[in-house]
Amino acid sequence: MAIFLLLLLLLVSAVSGDEDAYIGVNIGTDLSDMPTPTEVVALLKAQRIRHVRLYDADQAMLLALAKTGIQVTVSVPNDQLLGIGQSNATAANWVGRNIVAHVPATNITAIAVGSEVLTALPNAAPILVSALKFIHSALVASNLDDQIKVSTPHSSSIILDSFPPSQAFFNRSWDPVMVPLLKFLQSTGSYLMLNVYPYYDYMQSNGKIPLDYALFRPLPPNKEAVDANTLLHYTNVFDAVVDAAYFAMSYLNFTNIPIVVTESGWPSKGDSSEPDAIVDNANTYNSNLIKHVLNNTGTPKHPGIAVSTYIYELYNEDLRPGSDSEKNWGLFDANGIPVYTLHLTGADTVFANDTTNKTFCIAKRGADPKMLQAALDWACGPGKVDCSPLLLGHPCYEPDNVASHSTYAFNAYYQRMAKSPGTCDFKGVATITTSDPSHGSCIFPGSSGKNGTLINGTSLAPSSNDTSSARPPQSYGTGSFTTSVMIGVLLTGAVFL
Repeated sequence: MAIFLLLLLLLVSAVSGDEDAYIGVNIGTDLSDMPTPTEVVALLKAQRIRHVRLYDADQAMLLALAKTGIQVTVSVPNDQLLGIGQSNATAANWVGRNIVAHVPATNITAIAVGSEVLTALPNAAPILVSALKFIHSALVASNLDDQIKVSTPHSSSIILDSFPPSQAFFNRSWDPVMVPLLKFLQSTGSYLMLNVYPYYDYMQSNGKIPLDYALFRPLPPNKEAVDANTLLHYTNVFDAVVDAAYFAMSYLNFTNIPIVVTESGWPSKGDSSEPDAIVDNANTYNSNLIKHVLNNTGTPKHPGIAVSTYIYELYNEDLRPGSDSEKNWGLFDANGIPVYTLHLTGADTVFANDTTNKTFCIAKRGADPKMLQAALDWACGPGKVDCSPLLLGHPCYEPDNVASHSTYAFNAYYQRMAKSPGTCDFKGVATITTSDPSHGSCIFPGSSGKNGTLINGTSLAPSSNDTSSARPPQSYGTGSFTTSVMIGVLLTGAVFL
């Protein structure tokens, strides 16, 4: 399942200041313990992420995103590009299978055709525009072309002489592709997709780019970069690269095509040759980027004009090849625990991931059902958890399986013990997550219930003066928990919404 949700960022319909920018994320799947689509969606909801990008059109992910309202960009992977670019029928079949079959339940708003094709797969460049046109024609035939825009993400490296931005231009060898591509984007009301990585610009500058300039940190006026041709002042690399793309399009006489940044971020860890790939820098960059985008600051060339951006990426990917930094671009680990807490304020902001104090204990995916049952028996017996909500006819009886029931019991114990270290282990079959496992009328201890009131986990304790140990004992007794529960098949998805 090769999903890639690009945690999201911004969709713009025209170069105008009428629409607010939005933030999204990239979600990679090169993880040894990849969360299920249901778990991914639970995290997106918890973080109020309303825009995502998939690196393909994974069916399970599209189904999980149905009826959430989350705006989805799906992708044609590079390995499918040649077939689609050479056959209108192949493109129509792809759209029928991956788009028409899922709308309107899944809110698909864009299709990214390939990824950095000009630099990563140059032999496919001659058919790139044909692929976009064939996909668009299939959308027109299904009356979906107004709702769903078609574009293709580019590496910023296709822009030459990017500073000063006013002198930037696209690599002239790609003019036979870029000119018809920009005509297509203009005629269909779409936008230029651009991947912007100030981290790499900084790393490759041999010290010419100050770290503060790359990280959006405030600069004194005498340290700002000034475009001598326009006298525009640049306080960060991100704006300079975006404006370079605007000027490069202007050089080809296209002045009304908006830009959406489909990838941007900063790694939180690197090897010895990457000393600035650290948590503090990653936090600083992404926090400042999010605030910059959501403030609708725009760029010096187009102040106040939305530049929506997808952050790369939602999860750390421990299986990605390459240096340590390649594995550490994520905002979260595979369990949904933040790698760092973003410096954001405002109750309604996206990525308000101060979730270090809002954690839950759940059954591990793939855990041995017998060990889960033993742990469940202990929690509901010697552990003194009130497991009555798991009884037949009660709110948390369904789903009726050992993974779901043990998740409820594990979390109730964990919350009752004030999330003390070691209280979410249960001989290795439990793990901590920031995704609220509540579902339907089954509200878990520690959750914000339907009325928005935090449920106090201690209220589930059978006695307020309980003196049991904060850690489960090393061996589980048979316990006194008896119900009419029939133990079913262990579900890998636990009980996420």
